[in-house]
Amino acid sequence: MTYQPFFEFGATRKSRWTVTSDHAANTVPDFVNNGDLGLDPADMSRHIAYDIGAAGVAQALGELLGGPVICSNFSRLVIDPNRGSDDPTLLMKLYDGTIIPANRHAGPDELEQRMMACYRPYHSALDTLMKRCNDPVLLSIHSFTPQLKGRPWRPWEVGVLYAEDDRLACALIDILHTDTDLTIGDNEPYRGYLPGDAVDTHALKDGHLNVLIELRNDLIETEADQKAWASRLAPLLKKALSHVGS
Repeated sequence: MTYQPFFEFGATRKSRWTVTSDHAANTVPDFVNNGDLGLDPADMSRHIAYDIGAAGVAQALGELLGGPVICSNFSRLVIDPNRGSDDPTLLMKLYDGTIIPANRHAGPDELEQRMMACYRPYHSALDTLMKRCNDPVLLSIHSFTPQLKGRPWRPWEVGVLYAEDDRLACALIDILHTDTDLTIGDNEPYRGYLPGDAVDTHALKDGHLNVLIELRNDLIETEADQKAWASRLAPLLKKALSHVGS
């Protein structure tokens, strides 16, 4: 069976929204160290390998918003599609205190193989989805661990991330504060911009509306939770978009 580096859902949907899950899977393709990064299965099930629950939320949001969804089919530890092509963290050798054995001595040839098989096909497909219409909106769904090793507990249920184009993000943050009792991270738990990241590449550079949502992963572990959060967020996202317009 030919390896497929991404999966699309609802590719013919017509709304402005394109929904992504950059870190959807913990898959390690066979061509990467025979499908094994050298980590215990427990580590491959942690947030270091993928964004727990994000794919389910993204797929449910795509249905509710009437837009296509693209999900990666490779672990962020294989190569990180939410990094620029020249980012030094594109191929992580250490993450949250865990050494990644199969990446430790990976050189330029190994990086190029992963770029060609995983990274570039994912971004090419996302580019095609974003060019379906003249005024697309990029919604990127991620999840975060409640606590990194040796670090404080993260209190936010939802983080809304953005860069210099904060039109949609600020509208959404205002609505979340007004319409919910959630603890909202304003560009938390991460800063919402890395040069050449997925939002930069597919939205910011072309002036398209965008927002990146981070959900705390203990809240979206089950399919029921993922659908519930999508149902909660979809009307708020629609409301935010209506406030911004274009």
